[in-house]
Amino acid sequence: MNHIFKKLSTYKWMLLAIVGLIFIQALSELLLPTLMGTIVDDGIVVGNVPYIWKIGAIMLVVTGITVLFAILTSYLSSKVAMGLGKDIRRDIFKHVSNFSLKEFDKLGTASLITRSTNDVTQIQQAAIMMLRLVVMAPIMLIGGIIMAISKDAKLSLVILTTIPILIIAIAIVLKFGMPMFKAVQRRLDRLNLVMRENLTGVRVIRAFNKEKDENKRLQEANENLTDVSIKVNKLMAFAMPVMMLVMNLTIVAVIWFGGIRIDNGNMHIGDLMAFIQYVMLILFALVMASMMFIIIPRASVSANRIKTVLDTKPTLHDKGEISLTDAPKELTFNDVTFYYPGADGAALENISFTAKRGETTAIIGGTGSGKSTLINLIPRFYDVTKGAITINDTPLTDIALDELRSFIGLVPQQAQLFSGTIKENLLQGKKDASLEEIKKACEIAQAKDFIEELPEQYEEIIEQGGANFSGGQKQRLSIARALVRKPCIYLFDDSFSALDYRTDAKLRQALKEETEEAIVFIVAQRVSTVIDADQIIVLDEGKMSGIGTHDELLETNTVYQEIVASQLGEGEIA
Repeated sequence: MNHIFKKLSTYKWMLLAIVGLIFIQALSELLLPTLMGTIVDDGIVVGNVPYIWKIGAIMLVVTGITVLFAILTSYLSSKVAMGLGKDIRRDIFKHVSNFSLKEFDKLGTASLITRSTNDVTQIQQAAIMMLRLVVMAPIMLIGGIIMAISKDAKLSLVILTTIPILIIAIAIVLKFGMPMFKAVQRRLDRLNLVMRENLTGVRVIRAFNKEKDENKRLQEANENLTDVSIKVNKLMAFAMPVMMLVMNLTIVAVIWFGGIRIDNGNMHIGDLMAFIQYVMLILFALVMASMMFIIIPRASVSANRIKTVLDTKPTLHDKGEISLTDAPKELTFNDVTFYYPGADGAALENISFTAKRGETTAIIGGTGSGKSTLINLIPRFYDVTKGAITINDTPLTDIALDELRSFIGLVPQQAQLFSGTIKENLLQGKKDASLEEIKKACEIAQAKDFIEELPEQYEEIIEQGGANFSGGQKQRLSIARALVRKPCIYLFDDSFSALDYRTDAKLRQALKEETEEAIVFIVAQRVSTVIDADQIIVLDEGKMSGIGTHDELLETNTVYQEIVASQLGEGEIA
């Protein structure tokens, strides 16, 4: 919690204003019972009407001040709490932006979303309550005790029986509440994960008639969260009535013993009424304190979860300071080996080759052979375990990460589009691209025809995840986004798989002319896609089985021969 609330230092002037407002508000509330007692003893009892009007007017003014300051306190507290939440979300997003894929795999996307939303909301709610209660409760408690003792010291002994019971109730909440609050957040993570998988995988679920199974899985996660939430609410339901019962019994005791003292002439009626009000203020302060002890553990769980994210050190460090004076002429893998975190075997092992500007390097191999892994190492989504990757003989780790990625145009295996217009998506490749540049990129990517048939053309809205476009259309838009950038290095990670052979051939022909001055990598499953590459790298279980042109590999490499034979007939091979 300390780590999170240190961020409140940004709002120190607002905090000082809140403390000042609460202090005056508390003093006003402490003054009202005394004024009420004075009206009763010196006004109502003796029938002094002008005095009643005078003190009554003062009470109205004091009440008005109390209400005004309470409104200002609520406004400023809300503003500070909302600002704190905004700052935490910003810090989480900024920090997570530096994560490698390893950290995303470790923490989980669903959990990161929960921590950025639900956990931040818990902290905001705690901040609002604490900003008002941390100052108010002690002033009301101490001030109430002082004023009560000033009215009747002996009658104040009644309050001593109340405090231990309230402390016990708070201790019970703390002991049993903390584990429950942690369980609530964990099970909320699980529910979000199941919901996310069901929504993103709805087509697969329906295709395999798994609706009932997924409903059962969702129901289980939902019930688990409901059960622990009910337990938390039961605990709260136990604590609050106990506190209210203690308060009411205390008031009854005060009235009982106060009546006896009035009977004996040791106390005035007005003083008893004021004393009752001060007891109420004291007990209310204790209840506020107990509320704080209930809220803090829950917020503490959320704060620790956020702290875990902020304390997670990205394994990908941008220590590069070198700025390349020349555009990349060649990219070299020097004996590169890579292990995924926690994996026993290497995903890639002893990979060495050079890709030159103006040439196309194709990568082919069976499923799980490491093709996408190799591509992911170039923009440093992961760092190599052994060996080095260099551009113009400069290791990637020595190049500033922003500069490195500014050279790269990536088309991922799964085409990812964002909600917005087609133009907005393509401008992610180059934010200041003109409409002519966008149209040219779409023409090369074989996307221009279907775009211009749409009602709004380049202003056509793309739904979340590109749901209103086919797989082939999404791939072509992803390719166009990379082309708009005019990068020095193109990475096509199985980016033509959803295209028909005719479109594939036309696209590759257009690309050849556009990428004459770039280093091009193409990952593909189809032999027809890689057949014209300047060099083809054959991967087999993470190792290089061979490298060469189509004709060279067809003569010398067994793995490549098997791939070709599985896709082409004898006549086509010949």
